[in-house]
Amino acid sequence: MEHTRIPGTDIAVSRIGLGTWALGGGVGRGGDAAAALDAALERGITLLDTAPVCGFGRCEALVGQALKGRREDVVLATKAGLEWDERGNIRRNASAKRVRRELEASLRRLGTDHIDLYQVHWPDPLVAPEETAEAMYGLLEAGKIRAIGVSNFSPAQMAAFRREAPLHTDQPPYNLFERAIEADVVPYCREHGIGLIAYGALCRGLLTGTIRPDSAFAGDDLRNLDPKFAQPRRGQYLEAVARLEALARHRHGVGVVQLAVRWLLDQAPVTAVLWGARTPDQHAALDDVFGWSLSAEEHQAIEEILDETVTDPVGPEFMAPPARQA
Repeated sequence: MEHTRIPGTDIAVSRIGLGTWALGGGVGRGGDAAAALDAALERGITLLDTAPVCGFGRCEALVGQALKGRREDVVLATKAGLEWDERGNIRRNASAKRVRRELEASLRRLGTDHIDLYQVHWPDPLVAPEETAEAMYGLLEAGKIRAIGVSNFSPAQMAAFRREAPLHTDQPPYNLFERAIEADVVPYCREHGIGLIAYGALCRGLLTGTIRPDSAFAGDDLRNLDPKFAQPRRGQYLEAVARLEALARHRHGVGVVQLAVRWLLDQAPVTAVLWGARTPDQHAALDDVFGWSLSAEEHQAIEEILDETVTDPVGPEFMAPPARQA
């Protein structure tokens, strides 16, 4: 396992973080939180990322149960800024009042007295970033959180936020297929010393090599809404996966999963990559991620594969939750 520090802090983290979204809701939901955490710790994973909206509190509660007796073994990250109603409708709300209330609820569910990295889940168009930042800074000063992050923020929103509070990390969707942030977010974070924690590393399973042309997803699985999984785009992405798999096998004796994660770890300023394992056996794929890097020639080959196969790319915009009405 590779380790680093959250920029601007003394908080050491593993470069792979356990993302718990799928445990409480999301893609292929379900799993054993305690067993998944056991397997993560055994492999040196210390960063644990969750959020209240995942399973509407259920995911944080599962994580809290799994952490009993070993809270100090992990760097605990969670989020604020989304609310939901009794029907499960999600809306953005990053008001100062909401942020402070969410923190107290998260502390109760997680069974802890502080959060190591507290992140604003989505920007709220009805709330100035400065208001949210001021609330976050107050929590930092009070010792209830140790570092401040945002997620899904643009450079302009991060700049406004930084007028009122330090900003240590940004968590955007980032993977071989979703790279729009390279035009603005990545250079902004690099310039200002902000760590990048990538979520969606395997693009909701597309980069696992297990998705087939006829794969179906049950119920409210998010992939039923993702345009990448609808034809003809699905065929384009699967062709890219097949060629990336062949490259990975030929050059490094690994699969497309390992290639996708290694590619992210090699990108500056990526601090950590979230890994959404739901069961202990799903951590095994990480064993072949470390101890090697991609050459410049291999990076060029990857670009050529993507250019030739994915002729109608689409990003993760469909995931954005709606704003509240003014």
